[in-house]
Formats: sequence, structure tokens, C-alpha cells
Amino acid sequence: MTAATSAAPAAPAAAPYAPEPLSGSTLLLGTVALSLATFMNVLDSSIANVSLPAIAGDLGVSPGQGTWVITSFGVANAISVPLTGWLTQRFGAVRLFSMSVLLFVITSWLCGFATSLEMLVFFRVLQGLVAGPMIPLSQTLLLSSYPRALAGTALALWGITTLVAPVVGPLLGGWITDNVSWPWIFYINVPIGLLAAAFTWAIYQKRETPTRKLPIDTIGLTLLVLWVGALQLMLDKGKELDWFASTEIIALAVVAVVALAVFVVWELTDKHPVVDLRLFKRRNFAFGALSLSIAYALFFGNVVLLPLWLQQWMGYTATSAGMALAPVGLFAILLTPIVGRKVGQWDPRRMATGAFIVFALVLWMRSQFTTETDFTTVLIPTLIQGAAMAFFFIPLTTITLSGLAPHQIPAAAGLSNFTRITAGAMGVSISTTLWESRAALHHAHLSEALVQGQGVFAQTLNGLTSAGLSMEQALVQVNRLIDQQAYTRAVDDIFLGSSYLFLLLIGLIWFTQRPAGAAASADAAGAH
Repeated sequence: MTAATSAAPAAPAAAPYAPEPLSGSTLLLGTVALSLATFMNVLDSSIANVSLPAIAGDLGVSPGQGTWVITSFGVANAISVPLTGWLTQRFGAVRLFSMSVLLFVITSWLCGFATSLEMLVFFRVLQGLVAGPMIPLSQTLLLSSYPRALAGTALALWGITTLVAPVVGPLLGGWITDNVSWPWIFYINVPIGLLAAAFTWAIYQKRETPTRKLPIDTIGLTLLVLWVGALQLMLDKGKELDWFASTEIIALAVVAVVALAVFVVWELTDKHPVVDLRLFKRRNFAFGALSLSIAYALFFGNVVLLPLWLQQWMGYTATSAGMALAPVGLFAILLTPIVGRKVGQWDPRRMATGAFIVFALVLWMRSQFTTETDFTTVLIPTLIQGAAMAFFFIPLTTITLSGLAPHQIPAAAGLSNFTRITAGAMGVSISTTLWESRAALHHAHLSEALVQGQGVFAQTLNGLTSAGLSMEQALVQVNRLIDQQAYTRAVDDIFLGSSYLFLLLIGLIWFTQRPAGAAASADAAGAH
């Protein structure tokens, strides 16, 4: 994943206890253990992006199908995030966090052993489900380890891991894919996770949070899984099955719509809803979560699309594609601490507006890519994008959570993250579908001007056959060149369209009210 795939804010579980802060080497080891788990989680998202072509090729599926490796994890993770609060109160924060890390290790190990796309997607779903509590609980336990006066320092240390991982992820994923094999991008989680779980349990087992039995909204959870799963399957399989010409796609659409409608009615009337939809009555939450989710869908869809284009049509290896993506975190690392300090003083709406303008600029720059674009030209927009990321998540989270009572923050952060992560997974499906659709259109336009035996087409064929290729081989080579142009024009279309959408999204931000200064900033920092 990319920087923001998991670096974005996650719902911290409520901490109903106040143990004494840790000190000395115990505090250091505790911070390292919790940060390692977070690093592993974020790394796992960013490390897979550059490996998708290799995974797809090895498992005998198309690169488009290979993106299911990303979307399946995202959807499962989104579904499990709202359950973190209930699970924490049922099992305790320390026990749940340790179990989550160990189960993440096991599912990572299973992902590496997958011999088919179906197996890999199944294990990625399991991995996403067990990963849900990891990031929010790492924040909860970390904050309990430091004195209140040092809470900002604790979150800054935690934040560094979420920003460094997206820099390391593409580089490490590319190197592993090119020099070892793609299963090792999952196996690498095993030693990291075991160390994190062992140290966490040794240090925090005596600091367990109180537990109590609470009712769970089983029907709401079932409906949630049903409509999100059906919608994602429809988006992932639509292009293969010719969309609504397929009865399977129609059936999935009907299930998604009906389950969503029933889910909304049920959640608004249940005493213990799995997600509190009443939060959408608040203007800042509604428009903040909406703008954050749509922006993240655009961002994540393009982040997955770029390495696919580089490797499939520009001749990049996984390592070189990783090098082209890695700098995205550099400006984010430098600027995020400044944004965290200033978000309570500056208007976060202006900060988010600036981020959207920079995102639009970055995507416009990418829309100018051609088949002759060099590595440096690819690298520059990626570097600039890091600045937009720094001014993206914290201000929008501050807006979304502003004005809420403290007891509402965990539920609001959980719901906001559910919508964001779900939108990200859907953004990947939509962008790859549009890419293939636009490429087919451009291929047809480029081909219709070619006439057998005339013009450049004839000259190219003559040159290829003179070089020793048969006529059939020459035609295949020409078709490959047309495909390269078609897919490049298509990816430019997606980049340009996304650029315009970022500019349009600025209007949503200004439907919100400016948060009331430092209080809102503190709330948002706790949820980040």
C-alpha cells in the first residue's frame, strides 16, 4: 500500500482505564513493539502494489484480476474496524491486540502459500478481518504508556512508522519480487509480527483493560457484510462478465441495494448498532467523511494504477516501479508534524483545500505522460504528492470529528474509517475497470486509421519483416505498440478525470464549519 492506505486515521478503541505511565527501557520496548505491529500492517498494504503483475502472472490471471488482492483486504479490513470497540470491551485491549497480531502473522504465512487467486483472495480476506483492531489498539496502548503531557510525542513517534512504511514498502516489495519471489512479501510479516506480539504481551499483559459482555448487533453486521461484499464483487467481476448483461452481476446488484436499504433502516432503529449512522446528521461529520472517502478512493485507485501501467506497458521491473513510488512519503514525513501542530491554529478547510489542489496538480502532471516519459518525469509528481498527503488526512479528520462529545469519538472515527477504507477498495476496482474500457476504445480509434499495405503501417511491417520477423510476428509486434499507446492514453484519461474530480471535491469541504480550535485538533489527533 501506499502511504495513505493505512497511514490514514483509524478508530481508537476507548480506553476506560488509566494505568501508570511506563518508563525507561520498558517504555522504549513497548513503543518499539507497538510501532512494529503498525509498521507491519501499513507495510503489507504498500508492499503488494508493485507486486501485482508478478502475482497475476504467476497465478495465471489478468492484472485486473490481480487487483482483487488489494480490494479483498481493504473490504474485509473496513468491515472489521467498526467491531474494534465491541471486541475490546469483550476481550480486553491487550489480549485483542496480541491475538490480532498473531492471527495477522498466520494469515500472512497462508497468503504466501496460496497457489491460486481464489486461495490468495480468501486468505487476504481473513488477513483484512484480523487486521482491523491492530492500528486503533496500538494507539490506545501507546497513549496509555505515556504521561498525558507527552501524548503528542507518543502520537508523533507512532505516526513516523505509518509514514516510513509507505516509503519502504514499494522498494522492498519490488526488490523481493525481482530477486526472491512474491510470496516473501507476505512471509516477511512473520518475524516482525512474532517480535511485536511477544514484546507487547510481556510488557502490557498486566495492564489489561476491563472487560464486560455487551450485546452485538448481529443482524446489522450480517447486513453490512452482505451489501459491502456484494457491491465489491459486482465491481470486481463486472468487466469480466460484461456488467448487466450477466445475471450474476444483476443478482449481486439487487443483493447490494436491498441489503443496504435494510441495513440503513435497521441501524437507525437498533439500540446497539454496529455503526452509528445517526452521526451523519451532523454537517461536519457528513461532509467531512464524504470528502475524505471520495478523495481517498481517487487517491488509492491512482496509486494502484500507476505501477500497473509502469510494469505492463513501460518496461519497468517491480524494483524500478517501487523506486518511482517510494518518494511519496518523504514530504509527508517532513510536513505531517507541522500540520499536526498547526491544525488547531489554521483553518483545516483551507489546509484540505490546498491538499486537493496539489493532488489535482499531481494528477494533471501525470495525465501528460507518454510512452516516451522518462523515470525522472514519473518521479517528480510522486514526490510532490507527499506534500498533499500531509495536508490531507489530519485536517479532514479534524473537520469530521469536530464538535463531537468525547464518548462519540471512537464510534465516529470507526464509521469514518469504514467509509474511507471501503471507498478505497472500490476506487481500485472502478479505476482499473475504466482503464481497460478506455484502452479498448483508444485501441479501436488507433487501429481504424491503419490500412493494410499503406502509409506508416506498411512501412513498419516492411521494416519488421526485413529484420527477420514473419508477417504474423510483425503484426503481433504492431498490435503491442498500439496497445502500449492505447493503455497510456487510457491511464492519462483516468489521471485527468481524477484531477478534475479533486477540484470539484473542494466544494464539499466548504459545506463544513470551521472546527472550534484546539479542542477539535486534540480530538482528531487522538483518532489519528
